[in-house]
Amino acid sequence: MSDEIRIQFTRFSAFYSPLIATIAGGFLSQEGFAPKHSIAPAGKSAIEGVAAGTVDVCQSAPSQGFGPLEKGQPPPAVHFAQINEMDGFFLTARAPDPAFTWAKLSGKRVLVDHGGQPLAMFKYACHKRGVPFAELTAVDVPSGQMDQTFRKGDGDYIHQQGPAPQQLEHDGAGHVVASVGEAIGPCAFSSLAATREWLKSGAAPRFMRAYRRARAWLLATPADEVAAAEAGFFPEIDRAVLTATIAVYQKLGCWTPHVEITRPAFEATLDVFAHAKLITKRHRYEDVVAPPPGA
Repeated sequence: MSDEIRIQFTRFSAFYSPLIATIAGGFLSQEGFAPKHSIAPAGKSAIEGVAAGTVDVCQSAPSQGFGPLEKGQPPPAVHFAQINEMDGFFLTARAPDPAFTWAKLSGKRVLVDHGGQPLAMFKYACHKRGVPFAELTAVDVPSGQMDQTFRKGDGDYIHQQGPAPQQLEHDGAGHVVASVGEAIGPCAFSSLAATREWLKSGAAPRFMRAYRRARAWLLATPADEVAAAEAGFFPEIDRAVLTATIAVYQKLGCWTPHVEITRPAFEATLDVFAHAKLITKRHRYEDVVAPPPGA
C-alpha cells in the first residue's frame, strides 16, 4: 500500500520540472508514495495549504517568508530545497533582434508580469542592465490575459515564464530576446516548502531521495525524452514547444545539480527585494530556509 503525498503548485509550468519529474518520472512511486498534485486556487499561495495541513510539500519561493517576517511573525512554512536557482522569465519582442540590449526598453511599452516576485526581479534586471525602470512603460495586465493582449498587438515587449515565450516563437508571434535570469544571475528563486514538523517525519527523507534522483535525471536526459515523460501534464502545449522550453531551462542553469538553497543565493534574493523596497531589513537565512531532510 503506497503512502499518499499531497503536492501543490503555486504556478504550474515546465519551469518547475524538477518537482513535476518526481511524479512524471516515477521517482516518488519508487519510494512507496502515491503522489497527488494540485494547483493553488487563483489568488492563493500554496503555502496556505501547507499551513492548513491539506498539503505536505508545495512549490513556492523563499521570498514568501518575507511577508510574515516583515510583520514580526515566523513564516508558517520553511523552504528546504531549491527548484530553480535563477529567474525563469524571458523578454519577447515582436521581431528577431540579435543585437538586443536592455537599453532598447527605454520609452517602450512592456507587458510586465506584476506578480510580487516576477516584478521585483524584472526591476532588478533593469537595474543590473543600467535601464531605469521608470524609463519604460510597464503595462499591467492580469497575468492570464497578458499573452492574448500581446498577440492582439499591444506592447513592444512581453515578460513571461516558459513555455509562453516559446509558444509565441512557435506561432511566429514573437521572438525571445533576453533572459531575466541571465541578467540577475543565481538567486533563491523557487523552492520546495513544508512545515518544520513534516520535515521531521519519516516521509521527508524518502521524498528528498526521490527529488534528488528526479533532478539528476532531468539534467542528464535529452529534452525530448523529458517532454515525452511530462506530456500528460501539459495536454494543451505542443510537444515541440514543451521540448524547446525544457531545453532552454536545462541550458540556462536554473536546474543546478545541488538541491540546497545556498546562503549566497538567498542573499541575492534579499538584494532584489531590498532594491524593490519590498523588505525593510535583511531577514535571517535560518528564519526562511532549512537544510534538505536526510542530508
